[in-house]
Amino acid sequence: MNKKGLQILEYYKIISMLTEKASSEPGKAMCEKLYPSTNLNEIEEAQQETQDALSRLFAKSSISFGSNKDLGFAIKSLEIGSTLSISELLKIANMLENVARVKNYGRPERDDTPPDALTGYFDLLQPLTPLSSEIRRCILSEEEIADDASATLKHIRRQMHIVGDRVHTQLNNMLTGSMRTMLQDAVITMRNNRYCLPIKAEYKSHVAGMVHDQSASGSTFFIEPAAVVTLNNQLRELEIQEQEEIQVILSTLSAAAAEHTAALMDNGRTMTKLDFIFAKAKLAMDMNATRPVFNTDHYIRIRGGRHPLLDKKTVVPIDIHLGKDFDLLIVTGPNTGGKTVSLKTVGLFTLMGQAGLHIPALDRSELGLFTKVYADIGDEQSIEQSLSTFSSHMVNIVTILKYADADSLCLFDELGAGTDPTEGAALAIAILNHLHDRGIRTMATTHYSELKLYALSTSFVENACCEFDVASLRPTYRLLIGIPGKSNAFAISQKLGLSKEIIEAAKEQISAEKESFEDVISNLEHSRLAIEKEQKEIEAYKQEIKKLKEQLASKKDRLDDSRDKILREANEKARAILQEAKDIADETIRSMTKAQMNTVGDLEKQRQKIRDQINQKNEKLALKTAAQSPKKALTEKDIRIGDSIKVLSSGFTGTVSSLPDKKGNLFVQCGIIRSQVNIKDLQLIQEEPEQKPVLQRTGSGGIKMSKSLGISPEINLLGSTVDEALARLDKYLDDAYLAHLSSVRIVHGKGTGALRTAVHQYLKRTSYVKSFRLGEHGEGDAGVTIAEFKQ
Repeated sequence: MNKKGLQILEYYKIISMLTEKASSEPGKAMCEKLYPSTNLNEIEEAQQETQDALSRLFAKSSISFGSNKDLGFAIKSLEIGSTLSISELLKIANMLENVARVKNYGRPERDDTPPDALTGYFDLLQPLTPLSSEIRRCILSEEEIADDASATLKHIRRQMHIVGDRVHTQLNNMLTGSMRTMLQDAVITMRNNRYCLPIKAEYKSHVAGMVHDQSASGSTFFIEPAAVVTLNNQLRELEIQEQEEIQVILSTLSAAAAEHTAALMDNGRTMTKLDFIFAKAKLAMDMNATRPVFNTDHYIRIRGGRHPLLDKKTVVPIDIHLGKDFDLLIVTGPNTGGKTVSLKTVGLFTLMGQAGLHIPALDRSELGLFTKVYADIGDEQSIEQSLSTFSSHMVNIVTILKYADADSLCLFDELGAGTDPTEGAALAIAILNHLHDRGIRTMATTHYSELKLYALSTSFVENACCEFDVASLRPTYRLLIGIPGKSNAFAISQKLGLSKEIIEAAKEQISAEKESFEDVISNLEHSRLAIEKEQKEIEAYKQEIKKLKEQLASKKDRLDDSRDKILREANEKARAILQEAKDIADETIRSMTKAQMNTVGDLEKQRQKIRDQINQKNEKLALKTAAQSPKKALTEKDIRIGDSIKVLSSGFTGTVSSLPDKKGNLFVQCGIIRSQVNIKDLQLIQEEPEQKPVLQRTGSGGIKMSKSLGISPEINLLGSTVDEALARLDKYLDDAYLAHLSSVRIVHGKGTGALRTAVHQYLKRTSYVKSFRLGEHGEGDAGVTIAEFKQ
């Protein structure tokens, strides 16, 4: 890969950002050495590793590799049999404990989780828990070895403690005894690692012992009394034995570690690789980056790309495609409009993708595989080398043309600038034609109108521009492919205050052809803005229509649910009302059956009770039908005995039994019930009187009802559905029971047996049915049911 291109496209700044994400020094070193690859298999493998690490970060958060250290020197020492220091052994223990944490992090949460690109790395890790545990048991810190590291060390330290106590006892006795007046201070001190007493200079000769030190003023001598010299010697010998035993312990631990040098080296390499991979994933997470799709056709399609070095909160995403319908892309537009950023975005994304890094763009963005990326961006004029702006650009272009091939990507900023515009434009067109003839994908920026015309008239070249808002004098940084850009120099100058006379004079200097071309570009820009505005309005309408459709569908669902609920509740209420009415009717029938044993007054009370129950049920109904008032109030002249009337309050129909009295009260006969009502509660009806049951008075004053002449002892249900048959059967049984029939014959047929089963279940629930049976031979067999009533 071209190193100068890496520098110009600021690839190394991305590497610096990547290095900061690594948590170990070996991992940071690997990040610093990352370069783009030209092998597609390596690129895809690296991209897959980054993607899998990113998935783990989203699922389990982050993991640290901070204890991963470079153990190369320590491992070499172990291989030649050397003993490691305390700090080196602690580094090994820290690393092995970090390995154990990382390996546990890599374990899948479910047994059926398929392996990914990182599973092999996690499997290679060897925590060597016994070794790390033994090091931790023996070494407490870099300054302290545990007493229990060995039995010998524990014994030595116990002896040191005993001898030390004896020394302190001897010296304390001297402090409180006859030597008290000789002491400069009543303390026990250490000199040359031996216990001493601070003796005044005038008493130096009075104290037998060894002088180890003298104060700066000469007034104090630090003397080791002869009584504790032997004890101090013993203590010193024990300290030497302690250090020797510590070396034995370190040697034993080093020997144990030497057995696993290969595993330690593998752990170091694997931990460094995982730290590097997760650093790439962390960078992708920070950039909100995605994995690009690579192709070998040198086709580039970036969707919503954001330059990674710009603030991700303010950067404007751009869409770029190159290499399918055209292989040269010419970007025009005003300065600071985003042309150079677009160039660098394409080049930097290519380098990042081929280095195994995700790019900050929308998913399904595509990148071509290039072996080299060349860039001529920026002003590299040099006074020392006598190079002007044009010359410095031309030196780069010559180098690029010399080494670029069909697998290269070339990026030119202000191609042909820095010299005469006519010659510069001609030179730029010739260079672009040369690159096309060699099949090289190229992207260039320019201000020359000749290059805009060249792109419009050439099939393999496409125009693009960076949008500029003339009203606010600010670029929008949107890249528009297929539209040539306009410099907007006159509009910008006028906005900034340049007089109209000067601007008009400048316009006269432009040829008619160039002015016409600029007008065409301006008209295209206005048309584009109008189309974009209409598209936004259409999209807004679509969204509004979609929202209204969703609201309408939701409202329809709610109405359907409400309707179903209302119907369900209404059916339940109707069923309850019908059942109550049925129960009242059953009770009425039983009362009338026993009427011959009751007085007329008892029957009237029973009738009034039933009437009250019906009125109460009517009042509970959610929807009441208002009672219709008669068209005109009835008078005594309108009523004759035998007239058919309707009682408005109860809804019953009947005939007039007596003429009204002075208060308007009269008796009416409603079926078997004779009741007193007021004339205001009556309405005349015109209908044929139905055949009524014949009533006979008994000697005891009761009422007896004979059988109705119109009731048949048989009902035929053949051809009816279950619901229709049960409705007919219900009415028929009531009429037959009122008519005092002792039994009835129900014809339901054989068929599937569904109608027969429904009839039998209904008969079981009917309170006035005594028993029922299937018909016998000659009565219709299983197609007929005989039901007997209670008497």
